[in-house]
Amino acid sequence: MNFPMPKRIAPASAIEGAITLPGDKSISHRYAMLAAIASGVTRISNYSTGADCHSTLGCVRALGIEVEGSGPEFAIHGRGLDGLRQPAGDLDAGNSGSTIRMLSGILAGQPFRSRIFGDESLSRRPMQRIMAPLAQMGAAIGAREGKFPPLTIVGTELRTIDYVLPMASAQVKTCVLFAGLFAEGKTSVAEPVRSRDHTEIALREFGAELAVERQKITVTGRPKLAARELDVPSDLSSAAFFIAAALMTPGSRLSIAGVGLNPTRSALLDFLVGMGAKIRIPNIESRNGELVGEIVVEYSPLRGGEIAGGLAAALIDEIPVLAVLGTATEEGLRVKDAAELRIKETDRIQTVVENLRRMGVSAEESADGFFVPGRQKLRAAELESWGDHRIAMAFAVAALRADGESAINGAEAASVSFPEFWDTLAAVAK
Repeated sequence: MNFPMPKRIAPASAIEGAITLPGDKSISHRYAMLAAIASGVTRISNYSTGADCHSTLGCVRALGIEVEGSGPEFAIHGRGLDGLRQPAGDLDAGNSGSTIRMLSGILAGQPFRSRIFGDESLSRRPMQRIMAPLAQMGAAIGAREGKFPPLTIVGTELRTIDYVLPMASAQVKTCVLFAGLFAEGKTSVAEPVRSRDHTEIALREFGAELAVERQKITVTGRPKLAARELDVPSDLSSAAFFIAAALMTPGSRLSIAGVGLNPTRSALLDFLVGMGAKIRIPNIESRNGELVGEIVVEYSPLRGGEIAGGLAAALIDEIPVLAVLGTATEEGLRVKDAAELRIKETDRIQTVVENLRRMGVSAEESADGFFVPGRQKLRAAELESWGDHRIAMAFAVAALRADGESAINGAEAASVSFPEFWDTLAAVAK
């Protein structure tokens, strides 16, 4: 979807309706990668419609794996641990940090050389955190200026390691565990705080031998992974934008069906309820090891709060829209220990604060976060996405509460994770 002109958004009087959202990005990436190295045909329904997850499918195809379907249902013809083929050209990860970081773990265990690159934004994102453990496992990895994509990976017979993550990162954890599938013996990853565990759940679903003890995850190498029938829950990170919009717009009531409620992700809901949010989950079930349920949210006066420590890692993707929500709380929102935001698609600390200030909001930036005081009115403004999907969507929510029509330049960035975002927003914004 292209917007030759800025996307214009009028204020909303309420957020109402019942919606279903696309499949979870994080889970979709992992299912596709594991399906490629499992034996047999894995069928995935509700696969993410976002461009990032389709970059993963493109890489899988380039590695010699047949992928049938046009979305959101795909059949992936896995060829087992040793079935990938050397790609004829470079692998294109697009804008997807998940693709390049997690797939590199699989590429490191291949008996061939590969090269993986991304777009201009991804090419500015440092990769040392995956390069270091993969080098310890025996892979040779080259990078531009020693740290940036493209990555040239010379695969090899990998050796096991016991790796301690210097900082919590589900992507780095996944990269090492995926590499561990190709090493004889047991590979472990210890994390300082618990990160999302979609990888652990997916590995078990495909038949890998996995042990989890506190914050240490151990995988046994050379498993026989078997094809599965899988259904991807709707993305809680995508739901966050609509939840925030309903919470801060008087008269709102919104129902979101089939949302993934994994405990390592649902910290968002716990945090919001702790601030006074009226959120109910009237039904919940387990699907392929993941918890799934309906979320019902209503407008709520909120106290405000602080995101720091392990909570900052758990909410890292939701922080931009929570910053917007912070303007409508009594006490505001303080974010600390979130320096990771500075190396996302944009420096999200800087871009969040800049757009808030354009809307007349007082916001204080710090090295690892920011403070947004509460009880602030949002003014209509010309806003920028800077090519970052979460910034585009977060400030679409802000525009709904402005005092007039706002404009977002680069609104098409939302398609990276959620191509249907603008149509869904239009359907519920009254």
